[in-house]
Amino acid sequence: MGWVAGAWLCVAGACATAPPAVVTPPVPPVPPLDQRIAWILRLEAQRWLVDPAVPAADLRLLVADGDPAVRRRAALAVGRVGMDEGVDALTPLLTDAESDVRGEAAFAIGLIGAPEAETTLRDVLADTDVLVRGRAAEGLGLLAVATPEPRDRWVASAELISTTFGDCGARIAPIAPDDEGAQTPEVAACRKALFALTRLGHYDSLARVALAADGRPASQWWPVAYALQRIGDPRAAAPLEHLLRSSGVYATAFALRGLAGRPAALPVAQRFAADTTADERLRVTAIRALGRAALPAATDTLLTLLAVRDVSTTLTLEVLSALAAGGDPRAFDVMVDRFTDKRPQVRAAALAAAARLNGDAFIAIISSLPADQDWSVRAAMATALGGLEPDRVRSALMALADDQDQRVRGPALTALVRVGAPSLDARVREALAAPDFMLRATAAGLIGRVDPAGAVAALVEAYDRGASDSTIAARVAALEAAADIGGDAARALIDRAARTDADWAVRLRAAVLSDGQSTATRPAALRHSVEFFESDAFLRPPFSPVALIETRLGVIEIELNVVEAPLTTRNFIDLAHAGFFNGLRIHRLVPNFVLQAGDPRGDGEGGPGYAIVDELSPLPFVRGTVGMALSSADTGGSQFFITHSPQPHLDGRYPVFGRVVRGMEVVDGLALGDVIERVRIWDGVTLK
Repeated sequence: MGWVAGAWLCVAGACATAPPAVVTPPVPPVPPLDQRIAWILRLEAQRWLVDPAVPAADLRLLVADGDPAVRRRAALAVGRVGMDEGVDALTPLLTDAESDVRGEAAFAIGLIGAPEAETTLRDVLADTDVLVRGRAAEGLGLLAVATPEPRDRWVASAELISTTFGDCGARIAPIAPDDEGAQTPEVAACRKALFALTRLGHYDSLARVALAADGRPASQWWPVAYALQRIGDPRAAAPLEHLLRSSGVYATAFALRGLAGRPAALPVAQRFAADTTADERLRVTAIRALGRAALPAATDTLLTLLAVRDVSTTLTLEVLSALAAGGDPRAFDVMVDRFTDKRPQVRAAALAAAARLNGDAFIAIISSLPADQDWSVRAAMATALGGLEPDRVRSALMALADDQDQRVRGPALTALVRVGAPSLDARVREALAAPDFMLRATAAGLIGRVDPAGAVAALVEAYDRGASDSTIAARVAALEAAADIGGDAARALIDRAARTDADWAVRLRAAVLSDGQSTATRPAALRHSVEFFESDAFLRPPFSPVALIETRLGVIEIELNVVEAPLTTRNFIDLAHAGFFNGLRIHRLVPNFVLQAGDPRGDGEGGPGYAIVDELSPLPFVRGTVGMALSSADTGGSQFFITHSPQPHLDGRYPVFGRVVRGMEVVDGLALGDVIERVRIWDGVTLK
């Protein structure tokens, strides 16, 4: 007798105590933790929410996992993937039982950058956990950075943040000016609120958090000074003047930066610039402030500094730049004296400054100078000539445009377009077919100015020619130039690139340039096998690896972050093991900001021949943070930087993959052009 017949007997009362058996469908087994984490990391690297071939590999499911650690990591992955639909997957996590999950979801929504998520994040400002409220403010700040809309678009959010964190003044009042260490959750949240309000750009809201009732700074703590100088509102001048008297390096430097060009800053800048015992980061900021002052008294101080023997290369370059900015003609002869300096970076800076100070005298002097042996000086010469009287510099620029070093030809061609020259369109078109990718990239940016009628067709050819490059620079330059020109043909090129380019970073950039008209085809290609993502070596590294960067001044010891940036760290280790960094120069150094290296070209445009995806995280950029340099989203490779001081404007926008644990005095002492002798990796077992 079947089940149906038996059921009828029961209804009749014959088997009232014998209910039918209920068949429960089998519950699919939960994949092991390692497998779930491997899926998260792989999907993140592919910039994909779900793998159609493995239905369980779905970030939208993993954010609802029973393990809060999985939910938290999946939330960050959704943010890094960056798809607007990810906001819907993250929104339920904003009410998760675990505060760490709620906070990570708020940050991840900020990474996605969808402006319609503003209301969602504003609701999180009422969370019971103060750090979650801070992360919600941080997310709103990231939305503002990602959204090209007027600042008044964010007034309501800024006002709500200032109300939420209205008690911060009392909490931060006792903190030491330069304190970067771990704070209470309340203070950490206040710091995030200050930085978020700076990004939202609403001074009145910032003032309610950063200032006391009498209008003075609520604290001497450096984040207050940073926020007040960064927001760019003239009303911040009065509280910044109070912070000039801070006992800290950071707070005083930020205040000087914010007040540069104002009378109150001049005596303070003069004092610190001349004080050989002052922290060099503060001296550098003071020197820049003297340049912006553009006053005879400021020039006097700068000229006195240059007359001191054994001034460091770093300070010399800063003084030369400040004198050029000040525009005092008395500085011209000082620049000429340095045309023959043994340091190429000093010669280059002196040429640029002299041309700016007195173009006529500059042209008269350089006509008798031989061509410099260093390519970077010749490139600086080309740029300097581009701002002078066309008829007097054209022939020199035409010679530089044919320089034997490709790195000189780009700046020379740019300058030549400024001054004009015979057959300029032919020169630019010839450069579009040059072997050097950066010369082609430069030409792509110029073609619309010399041949507007045929520019887009030439850019299409340049884009296609760049398909065989080991770098994306020329293709991206062609797309950016096409976007500037506009029109149907330009839009067609950008749409094609977004759909079909072989490199994810190009597809993504094309989608951005399309202004929402095109979507980047996913997934991004993996640089590692699926098996790599599931390996113990990747998922369970036994040690935090350490990079040892050897220089003339000593060793910089960097602890690499395999938790927040596993792929970026692996990339750095692989390059180090291959000897990629050995012998490369520090090609960029901005004192009191960053030291940057890892470029085999030396002009800031080189890399390893591929790009890696960004691993953005909530880790802050403080002194000694190691980050990956980018030209746009997902374009990292080999260029890395180390921060000299806190740089909150980089937070959440550049990948953090390490921190200096020893040797910051080496970082501080290195100069532009210094060489990285060798990079070795200690993995806990071997040093190689």
